[in-house]
Amino acid sequence: MSPVWQHPFLNVFRHFKVDEWKRSTKEGDVAAVTDKTLKCSVYRVRGSISAANYIQLPKTSTQSLGLTGRYLYVLFRPLPTKHFVIHLDVATEDSQVIRLSFSSLYKEVKSTATWLQFPFVCEPGAPRKELAGVAPPGTRWTCLQLDLPDLLLVYLNRRHSHLKSVRLCASLLVRSLYTSDLCFDPGEARRAKLSVTPIPREMAFPVPKGESWHDHYVHIRFPNDRWKRPSETVQGGCPPPEAGEPVGQLGPGFRPSAGLPTQPATLSKPLQDSASPVARKRGPTASHRASLAPSPLLDVSLSCRRSESSSAGGPSGRSHKPGAQVEATDEHAAGDALHVSACQPAVAPTAPEATSFLPDPILRLKGAIGFGGHSTTWALWTRDGAAVVYPCHAVIVVLSIDTQEQRFFLGHTDKVSALALDGRGALLASAQAQPPSMLRLWDFRTGRCLHLFRSPGHAVCSLSFSDSRELLCGVGKDCRGRTVAVVWGTEQVGRGGEAAVLAKARTDVHVQACEFAFSEETRMASCGRGSVRLWRLRGGGLRSCPVNLGEHQALEFTDLAFRQDQDGQTLYVCSRSGHILEVDCQRMAVRRARRLLPAQSPGDSLPQKQNFPSGPGIAISSLSVSQTTCAVGSEDGFLRLWPLDFSAMLLETELEGPVSSVRLSPDGLRVLSTTSSGLLGFLDVASREYRVLARSHTAPVLALAAECSRGQLATVSQDCTVRIWDQATLQQLYEFTSREEAPCAVAFHPVQPTFFCGFSSGAVRSFNLEAPEVLVEHRCHQGAITGLVASPDGSLLFSSCSRGALAQYHSGAPHCRVLRVAANVVCQACLGPGALAVSGDSRLLAVVGPSKNTVTVMDTASLDELLRVDVSTLDPAGGRLDSAMAVCFGPAPPAHLLVSTFSNTVAVLDATSGRVVREVSPGQHPLSCVPPAVCSCLAVSEDGRFLLTAGHRAIRLWDYLAEAGPTCQVFIGHSEPVRAVAFIPGQRQLLSVGDAVFLWDILAPPEQTARLLPSSGLRARQPEDTVSEASELPQQPAPAPSQASPPQPSICTRPPEGYDGEGGGCRAWRGYAGGAGGPASRVPSPQGLSFPGAGDERLRLKAVLGYNGNGRANLVWRPDTGFFAYTCGRLVVVEDLHSGAQQHWLGHPREISTLALSHDAQVLASASSRISADSHCQIRLWDVPGGSCRQLLFHHDTAVQALAFSPDDRLLVTLGDCRDHTLALWSLATHELLSSVPLPEPVHGVAFNPWDASKLTCVGRGAVTSWLLQQRGGSVSLQVHREPTPEEVGACELTSLCFGAAPLLYCGSHTGRLCVWDMRADRCFLAWEADDGQIGGLLLSGGERLVSGSNTRRLRLWAVGAVPELRRKGSSARSGGSVFLEGELTLDGAVVSAVFHDSMDMGVVGTAAGTLWYVSWAEGASTRLVSGHRSQVNEVVFSPGGSRCATCSNDGSLRVWSLASMELLIQFQVLSQSCLCLAWSPPSCGRPEQQQVAAGYGDGTLRVFSVSRMAMELKMHPHPAAVTAVVFSADGQTLLSGDKEGLVAVSRPRTGVTLRVLRDHRGAPICTIQSTRKEYGDFGAEGADLWLAASGDQRVSVWASDWPQNHCELVDWLSFPAPALTEVPGCLPPSLAAFCPWDGALLACVGLGLHHEVLFYSLRQKQVVERIPLPFLAVSMSLSPRACLVAVGFAEQMLRLVDCASGAVQDFAGHADSVQLCRFSPSARLLFTAAHTQILMWEVVGP
Repeated sequence: MSPVWQHPFLNVFRHFKVDEWKRSTKEGDVAAVTDKTLKCSVYRVRGSISAANYIQLPKTSTQSLGLTGRYLYVLFRPLPTKHFVIHLDVATEDSQVIRLSFSSLYKEVKSTATWLQFPFVCEPGAPRKELAGVAPPGTRWTCLQLDLPDLLLVYLNRRHSHLKSVRLCASLLVRSLYTSDLCFDPGEARRAKLSVTPIPREMAFPVPKGESWHDHYVHIRFPNDRWKRPSETVQGGCPPPEAGEPVGQLGPGFRPSAGLPTQPATLSKPLQDSASPVARKRGPTASHRASLAPSPLLDVSLSCRRSESSSAGGPSGRSHKPGAQVEATDEHAAGDALHVSACQPAVAPTAPEATSFLPDPILRLKGAIGFGGHSTTWALWTRDGAAVVYPCHAVIVVLSIDTQEQRFFLGHTDKVSALALDGRGALLASAQAQPPSMLRLWDFRTGRCLHLFRSPGHAVCSLSFSDSRELLCGVGKDCRGRTVAVVWGTEQVGRGGEAAVLAKARTDVHVQACEFAFSEETRMASCGRGSVRLWRLRGGGLRSCPVNLGEHQALEFTDLAFRQDQDGQTLYVCSRSGHILEVDCQRMAVRRARRLLPAQSPGDSLPQKQNFPSGPGIAISSLSVSQTTCAVGSEDGFLRLWPLDFSAMLLETELEGPVSSVRLSPDGLRVLSTTSSGLLGFLDVASREYRVLARSHTAPVLALAAECSRGQLATVSQDCTVRIWDQATLQQLYEFTSREEAPCAVAFHPVQPTFFCGFSSGAVRSFNLEAPEVLVEHRCHQGAITGLVASPDGSLLFSSCSRGALAQYHSGAPHCRVLRVAANVVCQACLGPGALAVSGDSRLLAVVGPSKNTVTVMDTASLDELLRVDVSTLDPAGGRLDSAMAVCFGPAPPAHLLVSTFSNTVAVLDATSGRVVREVSPGQHPLSCVPPAVCSCLAVSEDGRFLLTAGHRAIRLWDYLAEAGPTCQVFIGHSEPVRAVAFIPGQRQLLSVGDAVFLWDILAPPEQTARLLPSSGLRARQPEDTVSEASELPQQPAPAPSQASPPQPSICTRPPEGYDGEGGGCRAWRGYAGGAGGPASRVPSPQGLSFPGAGDERLRLKAVLGYNGNGRANLVWRPDTGFFAYTCGRLVVVEDLHSGAQQHWLGHPREISTLALSHDAQVLASASSRISADSHCQIRLWDVPGGSCRQLLFHHDTAVQALAFSPDDRLLVTLGDCRDHTLALWSLATHELLSSVPLPEPVHGVAFNPWDASKLTCVGRGAVTSWLLQQRGGSVSLQVHREPTPEEVGACELTSLCFGAAPLLYCGSHTGRLCVWDMRADRCFLAWEADDGQIGGLLLSGGERLVSGSNTRRLRLWAVGAVPELRRKGSSARSGGSVFLEGELTLDGAVVSAVFHDSMDMGVVGTAAGTLWYVSWAEGASTRLVSGHRSQVNEVVFSPGGSRCATCSNDGSLRVWSLASMELLIQFQVLSQSCLCLAWSPPSCGRPEQQQVAAGYGDGTLRVFSVSRMAMELKMHPHPAAVTAVVFSADGQTLLSGDKEGLVAVSRPRTGVTLRVLRDHRGAPICTIQSTRKEYGDFGAEGADLWLAASGDQRVSVWASDWPQNHCELVDWLSFPAPALTEVPGCLPPSLAAFCPWDGALLACVGLGLHHEVLFYSLRQKQVVERIPLPFLAVSMSLSPRACLVAVGFAEQMLRLVDCASGAVQDFAGHADSVQLCRFSPSARLLFTAAHTQILMWEVVGP
């Protein structure tokens, strides 16, 4: 194995500096020239005498190259009509030097004990007698690949040690020499039987686009692989010869085979014949042995595959004769010479040729999660302060502060131990940790590595550039532990030169950090344990002198920094004891010493940091100094900012761990800091805010899981943390820490917002991502969890442990439960997370076990064993038993199971029969990993195009569908073994984890149709060649999983046996439509919907209850015409203020954000947000007299926040929100967009100048912007003028505006200030404090009175009549006595919209609470006009007489309304609680004036309110969780309530006593409880009441009860199956059930069934008697008490009315959100529906 500095390859010319006379010898005619073919500089060696013209490395024979790489690559071209010679001196393990010579002068192979000579022939097809000779014209560039260990072992039976020297003699052109342990393939295609790696770009020859590499160049590999080496040199990656090919057999005297020339070579020792490999062929044909002498000829491959002869025989149609020659190619026809030949066409049909695996590279590193690795002390600012540079183990990351984009420097093979960036930001230096330390110099702008060199030290711990970047200093340790300081000259780097060692010094003094002094190139300083030293570079030497530390000489110094003074430089040094020393560099003495100590002031709760001379100090790990401040990071986790005199601390912030480094930005306004806990961030000094840039695990990552719908990633690490990351931003979302037990495995639930984690203690926990919290914990394992996988349908979860146990869980409900635990199923060996796998259809489970030599396939539901494969016998030709490492299912069809084995192969099996789809032989299999490394994990992409494997520190991406054998590309970057890999579902990205988390982009274009992996083809087995042949298993295939149709709803009279009370089968419902399991948009799809024609509607929208409190300026009123309109969801509501009658203008697809009315009151403009990311906002222009839409306008991307008409109503201006940043101008005559202007900063309001229609004004961040409209022909241009707010007003956001008398403009700010502007002079001349919060609305009338509304809920009236006079007098910006507060009102929420009469005496105001108020300043009163709930409406119930209704909401309010006028009568408010359900007492409970309303709350309480007395009568607490359903019994004397945990409580509302609690539905929330009075003789039960309960796990129970007798009996139990959904739900699915009013024996049920439908179940027949299909998943349902009508609400904002008698359906739109509630009134003439806060009242038309 080569040392690390030679990995993965080494450029010999560059490393040993062939261009320097001190390092190499150039004799004769040797010159550097530019080659036209390669388009680069090469060396030309020419001359008539080869021995007199040469290049030699190293310079003298007493030196040695010491290169231990297995392969030597010589990139050269023989000069035409000339001879050449190449001499290699190779050392053996017994210190013998052997010379290997290759020349066109030689005619035959010659061998002595110390010299091997091989002939080289350049002309293809030459006769044997003419093999030796000069190179012909047109000789091509050649890649000569020499296997040095094989050459010595085969020909001299010696073991290779290293390459000592190289001599290249005339006449030839040479580009360079390379050594490597990897077998590179220079062409674009790979040999199917060679374990090869794509050639690095540095070694590659240029190939014209669309042409083949082999058409332009020659590749020679010597010795070739057509024979097998002795076993001591055979490695796992080297394939044995295929049956039918000549097989090498080494014997004494090199006995030749028939048809091959005799070898003239003589050997010092005979080779052993016992090591001869034997080719085997499975099947009915017998195996044959063949002996063949190894040819000393260098085979030249000009083809990507080998040709095969054709003849009958055997199932494959090939003949296997001893010594048979393949005549289709002339590669074997040569004798004892080096032969270059082209491959001839094959006679027999062969497998298709492997296609190129393009693009190359196919992966690009997109992002990295990780920081540090070797240490967390290195993080640097760039010169402009816009980005930071930090190491992520072996990768260097440049992170942009603003965009969060990452840029990478790739090349290091071990963890980066030090970084340095020069002052100009052009050169980056980095060192890696593993000794001997390799250093790289990078072009920082392009990311290109300019120079790679080795440090004289054993390891480098610190780097520093001089101010001019011409010097680089590095400090580290040598192999004896002594400190080594080296200074390199870097001036020529980047100009074609290299870094030169200028001086180095060794010392026994400990050095922790070093840094160059400012402006003094030759001086630097270092600090360490007990020393601070000043260094100087002079005369080629590096000398140091200690600073006189006095009493501080025993301190351990950790960091240092220079500061430029007027009289010189001051050095600041910090220590682990808390000392900060100021060192005078001129006197070399300590000028001042301070010590930072924690101290507690009396009466102060926060510790103050003081600089006292004694006491326990704060350990300081780093400091950074600017001209005015010093930043200090300490091990107590604090980052502190001090002035340079350390008189008082300026800033302090506590971080998440000990601070390891701090860096002040170049401008000194930000402090970059890192912690040992993996935190990277900076402190903004101006805003005093700390911003986190990156978080990281502090130990290797063990496993990962990716989730597509939420875009999240989960990782577990040896640092005992589980972390959730956002895939888009790579920022950490959550962190779970468990110090007592380490997490081992992780898996996401594919449907629910949960994930599962397995721990070393054997525990498996489920975590909620919405809370976040632990949902449930299981401890059925006794060993550490080794595997965790969820089925794709989300119904099952499987876990395995180190004791071999396998556990199965039901994971359909939020609280999963254990189903089975099986012992001795999984292999107990320490395997990775890939030991478990579930197929894509969730039917099959594959595990490695019960032993490491077997793989078992089981049924996921029953865990019945279907198939067992013995992988130890998959390769009968192998010399030892194989074992499985990981398993993975391929995409179906076909059903393939992939198994990676310890012998470095991947076997592709048929998952049902166990038949091997592809040949599995070590080294010969097309998926063999290169170089030899066990494939610890693997994954297949969703489309089946790619296979991803990981071995050691590299990942490989394979073209899995290539019929001629998969090809791969190898990618490095990890510094530790890769633990897990995964494709991100639904995206063209993949992940790899080990030392860090790497996110890779797949650059291959997506294919329209995925290709299926062929079950036969190249190296495919015959049908009879099954796995039973190797493992002696039965040959009949295992039974496939059942394909039967899904079961129908199962009906039983009691809960299922063995039911443990936990919820099962809960599924997601929000956001789904169409068929079962199919996702749909929240926007209604026209497919499957039936909208009624005009005049045929069974429902007519009568009234809307609610107002958009989250809009702005969404209210208009014209007192002179009486036109009054406001918005409610997607509707524009036009209401008559006298009669209360409403009109509803429907058309917007989303909630309306703002309104504007033209000055002539003929046009109303409304705007709503966009539907999807690829659409635009919708602006509608309505004809006010006709109530119809005139025109649709589309332009803005996100939302519109303001609309305004010009004074002449010819123009309309629209203003986008803060994400849109666009101002658009429209013509109302043509409805065309006249101009669109992007805004550089957020703008909050816009208005036309009332006295000049060509001007409009915007207000925003600290300025007033004026726009002048100029029209030239048909085009309109806008000229802008921006006037910032004066200092007297202060820095503020202007949020609102209105114009007064010319030329005044009034503006409100977010700080509550009002200011007045003179628009002619463009100045602000008056400002005053008008409120404590943001002013969102301003109105002015006649220039005398001003109304302001703010988010403090205050509405204020100001007298501003004296303001115009104040402008003329030119007063300063103070209100003085010129502005008076006339009135003030406090409303129920922030003021978002207002409109007043011209006299300002009365107006209408809208608040964020969803209320419209009528305001009278004359009376000083406010009256509610429209009052809606602030948050989601949860229930609507009706009084028995149908004259009133009650609603409840998450805002904790219970409101009672009059149905006739829809006026609010009573409101009960419970603070800090959500009111979730209601029940109105039935008429049988007593007199009507004693009516009661029962309400259930989120804290588990029940409250009973008296409607007549308007007071709360009773409060009970029967539930431990939120109450989700409540109902009165038929007699009104009993309350039935259900909660979120599935418990049903029976209580007395008079006494407050809970009679009993039913736990039959435990584990799933109760969705519905309904009670009715009927006779039950037909149902076989006795009682006065019949009631039902439906829970979220699709179960319905029907009960008969007689509560006065304390009797309750189960009548029926229904369980409905539920399919798995593929997306994450918004909340739990509702399961709804109700007694059918027109048939007491029927139940109507909707919920998450196998199909979207309404089921009618007969209690008498015990079966479903009718099904009514639905277009979407139902989320609400109500049955009419009179007619056979069913109303169903959907999450897609649609309402459906079903006539069960005729089967007719009608669909209705108008809701702005999911229709989560629908209720018929007792009279059946009204239907109430609710969508979030919006309540719609529909009139039922017809019988």
